[in-house]
Amino acid sequence: MKKYIRPIFLAAFILTLAAASAVAAPLPDFRELAKRDGPAVVNITAERKQLAQKNGPSIFRGAPPLDDFFNMLPPFFHEPDPRGNTARGSGFLISDDGFIVTNNHVIENSDEVKVTLPDTTAQYTAEVIGTDPETDLALLKIETDKRLPYLTFGDSDALEVGEWVIAIGNPFGLERSMTAGILSAKGRDIQSGPFDSFLQTDASINPGNSGGPLLNQAGEVVGINTAIIPAGQGIGFAIPSNMAKTVIEQLKTDKKVHRGWLGVQIQPVDEATAKALGRSETTGALIGEVFPDEPAAKAGIRAGDIIIRIGGKNIKDSSDLLRTVAQIAPGEKTTVTVWRDGKEKTVSLVLGERASASAAADTPSVQGNGKMVLGLRLRSVKPEEAKTLGLSKTEGLLVTGVERGKPAAEAGIVSGDVILSANLVPVNSTADLQKVIKEDAEKKGAVMLRIFRRGQVFFRTLTISK
Repeated sequence: MKKYIRPIFLAAFILTLAAASAVAAPLPDFRELAKRDGPAVVNITAERKQLAQKNGPSIFRGAPPLDDFFNMLPPFFHEPDPRGNTARGSGFLISDDGFIVTNNHVIENSDEVKVTLPDTTAQYTAEVIGTDPETDLALLKIETDKRLPYLTFGDSDALEVGEWVIAIGNPFGLERSMTAGILSAKGRDIQSGPFDSFLQTDASINPGNSGGPLLNQAGEVVGINTAIIPAGQGIGFAIPSNMAKTVIEQLKTDKKVHRGWLGVQIQPVDEATAKALGRSETTGALIGEVFPDEPAAKAGIRAGDIIIRIGGKNIKDSSDLLRTVAQIAPGEKTTVTVWRDGKEKTVSLVLGERASASAAADTPSVQGNGKMVLGLRLRSVKPEEAKTLGLSKTEGLLVTGVERGKPAAEAGIVSGDVILSANLVPVNSTADLQKVIKEDAEKKGAVMLRIFRRGQVFFRTLTISK
């Protein structure tokens, strides 16, 4: 028995040493990375004669100038600054001949863009090669006889939550500041654009860091720092490098970005909507409207279909659909699988090219009492008001009032909306709607309303008590 005691004690001793070693493991050392990659991060100054005023998301972009407090407010609070409109941000070199990546919002509406290289006072006037507001990216170029240090893109898809990441930039004008943290989350949608899929990090990102790189431990660019939540701490967002690489390459070769286009208006699928359409899953994207003469319409796709696959790739949600289609080149043929009438249907189509959407018209005023159904006061649309509402023909039920506390109000239906159909059945009178509720919705436990609002068409689903 004694001969086993020594090996047992030896094994226990080894395990104790291993555990102590793990606890005492040193934190990563970023000194070499700072020396090697820091010189490729530049300071950007954009001079504007007049500051643009426009609406924007409640998540602030992270590039207000040091001397301009107004830029620390959401865009709709922007006011002309009597001291001048100078915006400052960050950027990084991606080639030794002077190509620079930054955020679009850093240089947007600028009359002149200046670039200062690290550890120098000399400024270079940069040419704006191209911009992409939808991903908030911009490509600049400076001319110099010097061979410049530059960074390379890494694979953002390979990142895992918990990995160390490093941000370099010029927060509040403090040049070449480096902060480290971990990747907190991936695929964040902060409602700032149609292709949101941000990396979230707790590496400190502050106003002025916008356009700077987010690096992995190998010193590769895995993200472009772009947005912050001013009231939060340790919550910063970066554009994934795999998205940025595609955009930057197109800007470099063609000065603009070309994206695929289906020609549909989409929205998420919630449980009630899935139930109303006889589907057990809430994946995919619900089609609210199919635009005439566009690829989807030509392929026979209808409003009320749920797109569940594109080119064999499963679609998680409406945001995933936008990103997937946008990554396919215009003119390319692909397949689209939809959920319709309780089963899958696959069609082929050739994608068009996405263009910027125009602003919607204001909501017209509405008059008339109508009849209460589903917590909504409704009446038929009158021929003389169809054009004012933006309808192409006289159809649907006009919402003239919404009862507080009811499911319709909670679903966001408002006065001035026009209900075009219920559970995909056209409704032009309250009797039409009540018939659908009695004969179909009550059995399913939900009614899906197709709604027209200011030129946009979407669905809202209300639960019906049996």
